[in-house]
Amino acid sequence: MLKIIDAHIHLDHYNNQEIKDIIECDSSLEALISVSFDLDSSKKNRELAKIYSKVKPAYGYHPEQTPPTENQMDELFSWIKSNQSDMVAVGEVGLPYYLRKEQKLTTLQHSQYIDLLEAFIKLSKELEKPIILHAVYEDAPIVCDLLEEYSVSKAHFHWFKGDSKTIQRMAENGYYISVTPDVLYEEEIQQLVQSYPLQQIMVETDGPWPFEGPFTGKMTHPSMMKESIKTIAEIKKLPIDEIYHHVLYNTKSFFFIL
Repeated sequence: MLKIIDAHIHLDHYNNQEIKDIIECDSSLEALISVSFDLDSSKKNRELAKIYSKVKPAYGYHPEQTPPTENQMDELFSWIKSNQSDMVAVGEVGLPYYLRKEQKLTTLQHSQYIDLLEAFIKLSKELEKPIILHAVYEDAPIVCDLLEEYSVSKAHFHWFKGDSKTIQRMAENGYYISVTPDVLYEEEIQQLVQSYPLQQIMVETDGPWPFEGPFTGKMTHPSMMKESIKTIAEIKKLPIDEIYHHVLYNTKSFFFIL
């Protein structure tokens, strides 16, 4: 059987029955990288990983929300260091592109996020863990600058969107991307898959985020990634089995999943 790993899902945002169904009803699902939103989310993902061996947690602070206070940040970083043996990566972290676009962030808050991201990049280097990034469009070069400054190459840009110059820079630096089910109907994502090295591509759902096209009205489920892989195979003009093999290998090696 061809196996899949969801490289980026917010498993803790599903209810208990949905989690059980996701993990137990698809035997092709080998693992899920469950990313965290904040400290409470990190704690819940740690508990899920104790219950289900397929759950591989990542701990972080999602940028599309108000920046944490200094106390919250200290508490989160302290907790992550204490629980580092349980996690496969630092994440989800990054810059608040959508909040900034909607003008819901002050200039000060945005600069706080750059400082916070720098601290998370330092942490990933200190703990020798990969980092999972929310960084799209004009935020991506800022993130690339920081990764280069601290010589961090184990970087995963989830659901990436950006200009061709940044895409080339990311590929040359060895950074990984992951592709969501919107590759079936978004030309921008199809072009990204066309240009990015297959050896640095993973697949994800970002569930429970909903999708359109053939997935309209459906609960986001890792099985949707099988359709993503078919589309990637069509774009890359390679056999589906070969795409499955590469994507699985990429994800296991990136996150050190044995």
